[in-house]
Amino acid sequence: MLSVTDSLLIVTDLDGSLLDHHSYSWQPAQRWLDKLNQYQQPVIICSSKTASEIVPLQQQLGLSDLPFISENGALTQIELPGQAQPLQRLGGADYHHICQTLDDLRQRYGYKFTGFADVTASDVALWTGLTPGAAALARQRQASESLIWRDTASRFTHFSQHLSLAGLTIVEGGRFWSVMGKESGKGAALRWLLTHYPDKQAPPPVTIGLGDGPNDVDMLQSVDYAIVIRGHSKSPVQLRHNPAPQVYYTQAQGPTGWSEGLDVFLAG
Repeated sequence: MLSVTDSLLIVTDLDGSLLDHHSYSWQPAQRWLDKLNQYQQPVIICSSKTASEIVPLQQQLGLSDLPFISENGALTQIELPGQAQPLQRLGGADYHHICQTLDDLRQRYGYKFTGFADVTASDVALWTGLTPGAAALARQRQASESLIWRDTASRFTHFSQHLSLAGLTIVEGGRFWSVMGKESGKGAALRWLLTHYPDKQAPPPVTIGLGDGPNDVDMLQSVDYAIVIRGHSKSPVQLRHNPAPQVYYTQAQGPTGWSEGLDVFLAG
């Protein structure tokens, strides 16, 4: 078992993991957040949320000034000492290009879907249970589009192929599908972050990842210890086991499962 005094790096999804899927509360995880903060163990957010959503959440969670991964890995941001501007990685396509491509495909093939760009913040609030203000932050996208698929499964296969030909990819999250550049993804973003992390150590820290959805799989495959939180997605998360991190599948959901997983791997 690892100790909370070891050199660690915690990488966590938000919705359905550190945050409750319905209420967005993190209170059941507060005990571990306090302990990790006490021992100055960095907690890196790796979420489908936008940067505009994550920065105020970092402040509320006591994680300010730490790197983060947003929009399912389409954007990674690191604050580097002595630099006025943060170091950013965009995953190969900007928001305008993605939305234009989606509009073109819809016009050409008649695909049925609804993206955040098609609706108002009030609509997003109804879909998610967010406040109107928080929903407005969720629409401040830079490198991915969230959408609801309203067409058939067979048409989705063709849609995915057309996206690939356009240099884009689509991944499933807890509520929405996310369209982004092929170079995006939580795993790719995490691997980039680890090579640019400002506090590099030798040997490198032990990484612990926590997530609940299909969009978390590559991230969970990229850490030393993976905590698969029982989720709400129609597609259960199963990790490959060759190679694989040490894996624990929780019984509880959301932040209760988040704490359950850390209780298994961490002592202290």
